[in-house]
Amino acid sequence: MDLDQLVNKATQNEEAIVAVAVAEDIEVLEAVSLAIQKKIAKFILFGDSNQIHLLLKKHAPHLLELDDINIKHVDSPQEACTKAVMAVKNHEANVLMKGNVATSTILKEVLNRDYGLRTSNVLSHIAVFEIPSYDRFILLTDAAMNIAPNLDQKEQIVQNAVKLAHAIGIDSPKVAALAAVEVVNPSMQATIDAAALRERNINGSLSGCRIEGPLALDIAVSKEAAMHKGIENDVAGAADILLVPNIETGNALYKSLIYFANAQVGAMIAGAAAPIVLTSRSDSAISKLRSLALAICSTKK
Repeated sequence: MDLDQLVNKATQNEEAIVAVAVAEDIEVLEAVSLAIQKKIAKFILFGDSNQIHLLLKKHAPHLLELDDINIKHVDSPQEACTKAVMAVKNHEANVLMKGNVATSTILKEVLNRDYGLRTSNVLSHIAVFEIPSYDRFILLTDAAMNIAPNLDQKEQIVQNAVKLAHAIGIDSPKVAALAAVEVVNPSMQATIDAAALRERNINGSLSGCRIEGPLALDIAVSKEAAMHKGIENDVAGAADILLVPNIETGNALYKSLIYFANAQVGAMIAGAAAPIVLTSRSDSAISKLRSLALAICSTKK
C-alpha cells in the first residue's frame, strides 16, 4: 500500500467530521477541497470567515455551494483553537486539524484540563513514510512530541503506533527499539529501555506486535546488514515501526527521510481523545490530505 491508497482506504470509514483551527490558508483549504472530492470528510472551519470566504471564492468556489463545510467565525487564532478543540470534545467533530497556526497554540488548547482532549495516555507523534524503492510503510515515532521519554512512556508510544499500524492494515507490526548498538550497555539508557520493552513484549504485557531491541538503524531496516552482523530475529531487516530514544534522533531521522530519501509522509498525533492532524504550515495540500487520511483511518474501530 502507498499513501495514495491510504487516502482511498479512508473513504471506507464512516465519513469523518474534521474541526479545523485557523482555516484561512490556501493549502489547508485545498486539502479540505480534495478530501471533500474524495468523500472522506466533512469540515467545520474555524477562523476569519471573511478571509475563508475570499479564499474559497477565488480557489474553490464550488465548496461554497456544498453542505460539506460549516464556516465558524472567530476573532483570533487562540479562539479558533479553543472552539475547534471544544467541537471535538463535544462530539460535533471526531478529528482535529491544525490550520495556519503555531503548534504551541493548538497544543495548549488540546492539553487544557477543563475542555481539552487530554487522556491518561501519552500523546505521541507518528509519521508514516512511503520511501522510494522500499517495499512497505515505515512508521517513525516519536519525532515531535516527547523529548526524552522514560520506559513507561516509550511503552505507550509503542502502543499508539501499533494501534495505528493495525488501523492501516499492518496486522502484526514489527517494532525496532533503536539505539546505537545491539547490546545492552549500562551507560546507554536507550539500550536498557529497548531490552526492557522486548521483555515486556515477550511476557505479554505489551502485545499486538513483535519488539526487538536494542537495534541500530541499519540492522532494523536492512536484512543484509543484519546477516553481516549475524543478528537473526523476526524484526531485524524487517521493521515496520522505528521507536527512537529521544526527539533529537526522531527529528533528524524524519527530516533525513524527506530531504535525502525523497520520502512522502503522512503524520498525526495519537493518544488524545481524538486523532490530531498536526502538519507543518509549510506542508503542501497533498501532504495535509495524506495526514488527514491517516487520522481518519485511525478512527476505525
